[in-house]
Amino acid sequence: MFASVYGMTVLGLRAHLIRVEVDVSNGLPSFDIVGLANIAVKEARDRVRSAIRNSGYQFPLQRVTVNLAPADLRKQGSGLDLPIALGILAATEQCLCSGLDHYVFSGELSLEGSLRPVPGILTMAMTLHRNNQQLESEEEKKVKKLCLIVPQENLSEARLVGGLETHSTSTLRRVVQALEENYNFEDEILSQIAHVEELSNERQVDWTDIQGQQHVKRALEIAAAGGHNVILVGPPGSGKTLLAKAYSGILPQLSETESIEVTQLYSSCGLLACNGRLIQHRPFRSPHHTITKVGMIGGGRDLRPGELSLANYGVLFLDELPEFSREVLECLRQPLEDRELTITRQSGSITYPAHVSVISSMNPCPCGFLSDQGRMCRCTPMQIQNYRGRISGPLLDRFDMHIEVPRLNYSELKNISKESESSSTVRERVMAARQRQWDRLGPAKTNAEMTAKETKEFGRLTPNGEALLQRIFDSQHLSARAHDRILRVARTVADLGGFPDILPEHLAEAIQFRVLDKRLDM
Repeated sequence: MFASVYGMTVLGLRAHLIRVEVDVSNGLPSFDIVGLANIAVKEARDRVRSAIRNSGYQFPLQRVTVNLAPADLRKQGSGLDLPIALGILAATEQCLCSGLDHYVFSGELSLEGSLRPVPGILTMAMTLHRNNQQLESEEEKKVKKLCLIVPQENLSEARLVGGLETHSTSTLRRVVQALEENYNFEDEILSQIAHVEELSNERQVDWTDIQGQQHVKRALEIAAAGGHNVILVGPPGSGKTLLAKAYSGILPQLSETESIEVTQLYSSCGLLACNGRLIQHRPFRSPHHTITKVGMIGGGRDLRPGELSLANYGVLFLDELPEFSREVLECLRQPLEDRELTITRQSGSITYPAHVSVISSMNPCPCGFLSDQGRMCRCTPMQIQNYRGRISGPLLDRFDMHIEVPRLNYSELKNISKESESSSTVRERVMAARQRQWDRLGPAKTNAEMTAKETKEFGRLTPNGEALLQRIFDSQHLSARAHDRILRVARTVADLGGFPDILPEHLAEAIQFRVLDKRLDM
């Protein structure tokens, strides 16, 4: 007896259609799953056996062989439980449905036969919708489009993809009944899900919550407008962490394409709430400095994404940057340059996006009070050099702006200005500057992502500006990468002011945001 059912598996940000082939033959009772299945898939044997029995069906006391085709593709996750169970019921003629090959099933089974949600449903729905569109374009093939069947908790997420027929049920038995009885699924009464902004329980820090530090606010506004990476350098308690948290509030909301990509990534990791809403706010990830390399860039047995990819199109905040291990920091060099990360292991290779803005903070010295007028620094020059030497020169070059955050005095701390701008006001200027960049570079591309050719074309300077940059370049012994990043920041300063060309004052403002280039040269 033989039957086949369609399921899906997710690897990284890609979903693959799996043909679950079930053969039930005479022989000693056994249950084998073949086809490069990982541990979670192989453990489906016990879940499926108990779910079938507790749903009122008979599990065959014969030789049961399940093949997951294509056999050379790695399968992972518990979402193949439901198609495996349906394949066994169809092979033993306990599920009589002639159109079983018109459906794709995904869901984890409990021992009592109820369906549990699985991660990656949005990726599955998007892939299945593309496959259906390809079938529609082939007019000579009169093939019925595939329909996706998911657990109830995943239905809202699946219906984020318009044009795809999706249904849900709560138990294995009701799936079988729905297939046999005029396809009467247990769908909730849901209208077409709109792109609704997700709810956030954490209140964002507003620009008005920060006293003083006007030059730092100006620098972060420039960084937000151009998507630049930033290092905040200052003594303890000067407001570096608060400024970094407020930074995410002046960033524009995600575009529709970016929102889908971020939601898809969080869905694949199982971090998406089952509310049927796209993520609209840019992610803000703040890993502790004890994080491992795998935790930062991803990997492991299942090649899961790390904090770098989870901050895609958002902010990766690295507090106390020198305290991170050298191995973790050095692994960020290539992704920050290429805006993507490829993880290659013996089990396979997966590419994750890394369109992030990195905001990091550090003290100027081990004790933290170097150049602080109110406290005396007791660190020796060698201690300061060793402390800052934890950040390599190549990594430091990846940061466009180095901003000094001084300690506030009492009058600055208590001076509450009624004219302080809110995050929404600053965000409007940031959006206007980004629109100028999109008109010049293309949709969703910022100045920080300009290539060397684009930097040369759009970063042209006046003769006075060339003379100023040459003097700084030679005196500070800057690298070619630092040279291009200064031009990109200057281009952003000009965009914020609405100037088509980079003026000397724009270049001068960009140069002042390179304090570590000067101070590390001891």
